[in-house]
Amino acid sequence: MNLSYEDNIAVLDLGDGENRFSPDFLDEIDRVLDDVLAAGAAGRAHGLVTTATGKFYTNGLDLDWLMANGDRTDWYVGRVHALLARVLTLPIPTAAAVVGHAFGAGAMLAIAHDFRVMRADRGFFCFPEVDIRIPFTPGMTALIQAKLTPQAQVASMTTGRRFGGVDAAAFGIVDATAGEGAVTPAALELLRPLAGKDSGTLGAIKTGMFGPAVAALGG
Repeated sequence: MNLSYEDNIAVLDLGDGENRFSPDFLDEIDRVLDDVLAAGAAGRAHGLVTTATGKFYTNGLDLDWLMANGDRTDWYVGRVHALLARVLTLPIPTAAAVVGHAFGAGAMLAIAHDFRVMRADRGFFCFPEVDIRIPFTPGMTALIQAKLTPQAQVASMTTGRRFGGVDAAAFGIVDATAGEGAVTPAALELLRPLAGKDSGTLGAIKTGMFGPAVAALGG
């Protein structure tokens, strides 16, 4: 995981692996978000773009860890919920640069951002829960319902469909698509006009907009 800045916009590279939500991953991303908010308070961060280096944006839940730590499932799901709620209400503009596959909770992390840009020619956005027999938690359902149209909810949540970038844009799951090497720059362009928004006001607006989803996520 690596944090850099471009024109006062924080760029968080989640890594070059599957970027699954291990407890260590969750700890690290929380620390990075703390740093970004501190930079925002000091006037050095006017937005956040999350991206990745390899073939995955993120593959979501660390199922191997869960299988080995079944007695900690509730704790783990609570940690994932907390991350989703935090990103959903982050008091700076956010954009996910979905440069590769985004599956399950990884796709939910992208959904929690204000905007999403996806590579047009490679990678899938997918909620596979119906096929792997893991129902959505109420919090995850509320998050997706807060962001997607009813048509997109049915198309993505009940089918396990793998959306390429063009299909995802047609359903409004992502806001734009871009070619290889252009996804993160496109996400940055979405945020540049939003520099200077008051963080207290923006945070209050997001909390009001997404209050039911935050409550369902345990926030």
